[in-house]
Amino acid sequence: MSSVDGVEVGQVDVLVEVTDLTVGFGSLRAVDGLSFRLEKGAALGLVGESGSGKSTVASALLGLHRGTGAEVGGSVRVAGIDVQEASDAALGRLRGGRAAMVFQDPLSSLDPYYAIGDQIAEVYRVHARVSRRAARARAVEVLERVGIPDAVRRSRSRPHEFSGGMRQRALIAMALACEPDLLIADEPTTALDVTVQAQILDLLHTLRQETGMGLLLVTHDVGVAAESVDEILVMRHGRAVEHGPVGAVLGAPTAQYTQDLLGAVPRVDARRALSEASSTALSAASSKASSETSSEASSAAPEVVLEAAGLRREFGRGKRAFAAVDDVSLTVHRGETLGIVGESGSGKTTLGRMLVGLLRPTAGEIKPGGGVRPDVQMVFQDPVSSLNPRRSVGESIADPLRARGERDEERIRGRVRELLERVGLEGAHYDRYPHEFSGGQRQRVGIARALAADPRVIVCDEPVSALDVTTQAQVVALLGELQRELGLALVFVAHDLAVVRQVSDRVAVMRRGRIVEQGPADEVYDSPQDPYTKQLLAAVPALDPEVAAQRRAARRELATA
Repeated sequence: MSSVDGVEVGQVDVLVEVTDLTVGFGSLRAVDGLSFRLEKGAALGLVGESGSGKSTVASALLGLHRGTGAEVGGSVRVAGIDVQEASDAALGRLRGGRAAMVFQDPLSSLDPYYAIGDQIAEVYRVHARVSRRAARARAVEVLERVGIPDAVRRSRSRPHEFSGGMRQRALIAMALACEPDLLIADEPTTALDVTVQAQILDLLHTLRQETGMGLLLVTHDVGVAAESVDEILVMRHGRAVEHGPVGAVLGAPTAQYTQDLLGAVPRVDARRALSEASSTALSAASSKASSETSSEASSAAPEVVLEAAGLRREFGRGKRAFAAVDDVSLTVHRGETLGIVGESGSGKTTLGRMLVGLLRPTAGEIKPGGGVRPDVQMVFQDPVSSLNPRRSVGESIADPLRARGERDEERIRGRVRELLERVGLEGAHYDRYPHEFSGGQRQRVGIARALAADPRVIVCDEPVSALDVTTQAQVVALLGELQRELGLALVFVAHDLAVVRQVSDRVAVMRRGRIVEQGPADEVYDSPQDPYTKQLLAAVPALDPEVAAQRRAARRELATA
């Protein structure tokens, strides 16, 4: 096999070969002595938490660290190319030609000013000497291949006219334009709803079968890896802690870190151990439903701390008006958690903001009272955007105390220190700023700020969706601990069905602004009645690769029926 410009010419059976890879950024060693191989047509999952080095490895495969000041050592060969030694021209031919990458956020990878089809055609023309007409035809072809309906017309659409799932499909289409041997997918489904995620994972599986391309999947979600790959490499602090067939690693992990990682994964099929207060609430509610005339049941009924009746919220005017929430009624009892689950656009966040008083209902009412209520607080999805970067976290937590009329600065500071310590931080963190904390720590700050108002109800809007699985488990455990100690009621809004089951006593499933099903969590999850609820549960990734394959086959049959 000969070599030209760092490229070995001939048939390549080993698609990727990484030997003792190191990547350093100053004093930080992001990747430390990593080695692995990927055969043609195979799929390998790089799994790990934020900071494990997995995305750094993916970038190294395409030489994306070149010119950044990063120190890269070891050997990286991709599709016959020595990435370290190849010229810039050879790397240019590799990127998009022999190997392509799909990133987590398609909006940052697509030009907002140009039509999707034009962007795909331009990539194709870089690697293939064809006319503009031929490149446009190729763009339409690959858009059809990834399941974009009416591809000819939609190829003229700009990125903002596509949904999140369609944008990700468009990125995959762009990657497929030159028929690469290797597709590198870096967290390709993290921001997607569960049903859209299942569609993207099914698409990647089908494309592998049809084209024989290899897949390197980078993900922090163990369930996504189980759905998609043949082998798993678990990373921590830049090193491999475990590597093997996906069934063996997930079924019988040998490394303690892998065991801890799997132990922190919420399971959609696992029942929650209810607290005593929650069990009483559910039992009483059940008794009341079966015998509304019973005075004993009425006396045993738990205290209702929040009630919504016939809530409706419209946006827009005239013919463009639409109802984001439409005729929603619910109750929340002291000490319980009500989970509200649904996909993007279901209205769950709008509902949560109305419950807190941040949005006024177009119709319906919230009891008791209305408007902004200090006894109902909110923990937001993104603590970065909800914390002022120019103010210390202590000052942000102190806001509810000052809003209630507290003026003694020494007492305020002392109370804030207590709250910081209560959520697992240090009182001395009062004077630190948001950028000095990790994502999980910032979420703890958000919880402390909510607690400062001494609420009876906390509405949590996707509070763990941006966190790693172990950090997610820590925050969920903290919320449960606070609930037990303070008798708080929680309204937990999320699109992650497994997390919602883990934390909830009762669940309401939303679709297109309405609640389509609600009841005790175990009943909704174990015996769903509404077809939409069944569809959501069927799309949740399974940790068992055999179960994942069965579900994929069932979805394929349903799609072709």
